[in-house]
Amino acid sequence: MPPEGLPWLPKPDVLTDDEVVRLVRVAVERLGVTEVRFTGGEPLLRPGLVEIVAAAATLTPRPKLSLTTNAIGLARLAVPLRAAGLDRVNVSLDTLDPDRFAQLAHRKRLPDVLAGLRAAADAGLTPVKLNAVLLRGINDGEAGELLRFALAHGYQLRFIEQMPLDPQHGWDRAQMVSAAEILATLESEFTLSPDPDHRGSAPAETWLVEGYTDLVGRPAKVGVIGTVTRPFCGDCDRTRLTADGQVRNCLFAREESDLRTALRAGASDEELAARWRAAMWTKLPGHGINDPRFLQPARPMSAIGG
Repeated sequence: MPPEGLPWLPKPDVLTDDEVVRLVRVAVERLGVTEVRFTGGEPLLRPGLVEIVAAAATLTPRPKLSLTTNAIGLARLAVPLRAAGLDRVNVSLDTLDPDRFAQLAHRKRLPDVLAGLRAAADAGLTPVKLNAVLLRGINDGEAGELLRFALAHGYQLRFIEQMPLDPQHGWDRAQMVSAAEILATLESEFTLSPDPDHRGSAPAETWLVEGYTDLVGRPAKVGVIGTVTRPFCGDCDRTRLTADGQVRNCLFAREESDLRTALRAGASDEELAARWRAAMWTKLPGHGINDPRFLQPARPMSAIGG
């Protein structure tokens, strides 16, 4: 995020809580969605988040409910979210150094993030997963420290390759810390072995960290999401609904399909489902990052939802 932040969406453009709940219901009941993740931006900033989670938890069949957050404010909301039906959280944590955190996040809030992690674990929002992006010359020397921190607290760490979704459109592949580099760094400090569990449609490749266990005694794991150098497009089964009611069939899509207009014009659930299906049928076979003609989407990650 740039230091000055990004423009907020005009309030009339944003789906109301009831509209969000209705579209989640359409996805679950008519389109076979089995997991719903609330992301952002920062979802903890939404006043009605707890009520939205509670409504989603009443759906049949009940979807798995997760949240991706920066964890600033999670210490206060972990218990209410768990009571509402949230199953687990993913927390973005790129550094354990307070000064470096302030450099990356433009705020001195690392203690609040760590408190949010503890609160999530105590509330039963487990497994608590950490997402870390390594930036060359900034925090790329922290891979081992981040993994030791996760192992010590029973969190599951996943490193994510930096993707061309920054607001400045300044992404440079040569500056990206690749999955291969991340693994080489980890293997210089830990003994890793391939995870025998089937990956399925999960974006992370995972490895067992020998000599460590999680909170319930299972072998500890670390994951790497190599979106750029090890794409998994053929197994991707995700659909994204933006805060202003647009369907994105790929994180890197340059086109969106509008559900908000139809919703507010009185479309039935089946009509909304049909529009959503049509949007997903146009999904391309790959993200095209490795194509010289690739163009970065206009919306950055913070406006799409990862």
